[in-house]
Amino acid sequence: MQASVLTEVLLPLALAFVMFGMGLTLTLADFGRLLKSPKAVVAGFVGQIILLPLLALGLCLAFGVPDYIAVGVLVLAACPGGTTSNLISHIAKANLALSVSLTAISTIACVFTTPFIIQFAIDYFVKENAPDFSIIQTVIGLVGVSILPVVIGMSIRRFNEAFAMKTENFFRQFSMYFMLLMIVGVLVSERQNLASSFESAFLVCVTLNLLSVLLGLGLSKVSNLAFKDSLTLAIEIGVQNAALAMLICISFLDAPDYAIAPGVYGIAMYIGPALLAVWAKRKMRNGPEPVPLHKSRHQLP
Repeated sequence: MQASVLTEVLLPLALAFVMFGMGLTLTLADFGRLLKSPKAVVAGFVGQIILLPLLALGLCLAFGVPDYIAVGVLVLAACPGGTTSNLISHIAKANLALSVSLTAISTIACVFTTPFIIQFAIDYFVKENAPDFSIIQTVIGLVGVSILPVVIGMSIRRFNEAFAMKTENFFRQFSMYFMLLMIVGVLVSERQNLASSFESAFLVCVTLNLLSVLLGLGLSKVSNLAFKDSLTLAIEIGVQNAALAMLICISFLDAPDYAIAPGVYGIAMYIGPALLAVWAKRKMRNGPEPVPLHKSRHQLP
C-alpha cells in the first residue's frame, strides 16, 4: 500500500466519520459522570494509558516477535478504546455510562500519549529503514481524525438530539464494517509477511487480549469497584480501537506491515470479552452481588 488517495484521504475521512458517530452518542454529562466515579476512572485511566502499553512491550520482548509486529502491537496498545467497547459493554450488561465516559476521556488523552509511545516503539525495535515519524504531525493528525469529529458530533447532538438518536445504529454498523474492511485489506495486502509471522502475531495478540481483560479485573479488585464497573474496566482495557491503530500504521507511518498486528488483534480482541461474558453470566446466576457500603458514591447511574 503506497501513499495514495486511499491512504492519505479516504481512510482518514472514513475514520473521522466513525469518530463523528461516536460524538453523536456523547454529551457533556458523560464527562461530568467521571467526577462521580473517581476510583473507576483512575483505575481505567492507569490501565489504559500506562499499564497496557507496558504489558504489550513485555509480551513483545517475551515472545521475540519480528520488529514490525512489535511496533504494531505497541501502536495498538497506545490507542484508546473505540465504539466497539461500548457495544460489548451494552451486550455484557456492564456499566454502559462508565464505558462511554472512559472511551471519551481515553480518546482525548491518547491523542497526546500515543505519538510518544509510537516514537519509543520505532526507536527501540526498528534498527534499519525506520519510517519517517513526527510527533507534532501525528498529534495534529489524531486531533483531526478523532477529537474534532467527536466535538462536531457532540455539538450536533446538543442541538439535534433526535437526529443523533436516529442515526446511532447506522454509525455503529458503519464502524464495524469499516474495521472489518480494513482488517481484510491489510491482511490481503500483507499476506506474504502475514504468512511468515501469523503464529507469533496471533499468539501475542491473543495473550495481550486475555491479560488485558485480567488486568482490568485486577485493577477493579484493588480499587474495590462494583461488579458491573469491573466488567466495564476489563472490556475497556481489553478492546482497543484497532481501526485507528491500522490507520496510524498505514497513513501516518506509511508502513502497512506494521498494521498486521492491529489487524489480527481486531479479530482476536473478542476472545477475552466473550470468556468474560460467560464468567459474568455464571457469577450473576449464582446470586446477586453484595452491595458495598461505598457503592452509592462510586457507581455511575
